[in-house]
Amino acid sequence: MQLFINTYGTYIHVKDNLFEIKAKTEDGEKKHHYAASKVTSIIMSPGCAFSSDAVKLAIENNIDIVFVEYNGKPLGRVWHSKLGSTTKIRKAQLHVSTSKTGLEYIKRWLDRKLNNEADFIKNLIRHRSDKKEILAEKAEGILEMNKKIQSVEADSEIACNDSIRGFEGNAGRLFFEAVSFCMPKMWQFDGRSTRPAKDAFNVFLNYTFGILYSRVEKALIIAGIDPYIGFLHRDDYNQLSFVFDFIEPYRIWAVEVVFRLFSGKKVKKSHIDEIHNGVRLNKEGKVLLMPAFVKFFDETRIRYKGRNLIRSHIMQLDAHSFANELIGTKTNKIPELITF
Repeated sequence: MQLFINTYGTYIHVKDNLFEIKAKTEDGEKKHHYAASKVTSIIMSPGCAFSSDAVKLAIENNIDIVFVEYNGKPLGRVWHSKLGSTTKIRKAQLHVSTSKTGLEYIKRWLDRKLNNEADFIKNLIRHRSDKKEILAEKAEGILEMNKKIQSVEADSEIACNDSIRGFEGNAGRLFFEAVSFCMPKMWQFDGRSTRPAKDAFNVFLNYTFGILYSRVEKALIIAGIDPYIGFLHRDDYNQLSFVFDFIEPYRIWAVEVVFRLFSGKKVKKSHIDEIHNGVRLNKEGKVLLMPAFVKFFDETRIRYKGRNLIRSHIMQLDAHSFANELIGTKTNKIPELITF
């Protein structure tokens, strides 16, 4: 099991050779006990305490301790002397990154991404019959780009990646043209823009992607995967290349969160500020966005692999499944996640 310690003031120490967690509640304080043999990782948020004897017990039992910021971005990790499968996972990841198998993973993730985008557009058609013809054309174009990606064969690494990026870029253009077409007229936009965003939709989406990047990075680190060893996005100094690879199937969730805010007429001009050559999301905008993001990712459950799971747990499950594939371990077991 994995222990997520999020509540301010929660304290972990050792009692009778068990982890004792003292968590603050409205009724005072509750204590929970877990055997070290049952715990695989402990994720600590700011404002929580961890005794030295608890660190020692974790190290002795090959348990990962990951410290994260309030937004979930990993700050650091306590490495134990027995690295367990972590080294094996990273060696396998490095090997796969330069092999034909790496290309197959890229195609798999982009297949999910582009099918998600096509499905999103098809769902828009249900309530926009007057826009059916144009939206159907965009969805079909995205699926056609996906077919081209899936047909790419291993040649030279650079040639493969350049071809895939080109097809993916064309699909992205079609997708955001469809999204803009369905937006309220005052919020329609001309393609993606970053650093800075040129319009309200992009500034909301950029901020949401930023949160999602940190969530994916955390999931990868917890699973023992190196976020810097990329397959499609190659290694640059201090670039989380594999985060950019692994995030692809989940980008649609960020789009859905933002699109709902705009289509629900919840976004106002007061939520953004004009800056030189663009706009930025202000405090009011973040107050609107963050509860919607948290509800969508951490509270709303969807059906996945026979279980009703929240989306953040789905990403963690996928990260563990990928790590297991790298080292030849097949499992459909969903890791138990306990949050304080």
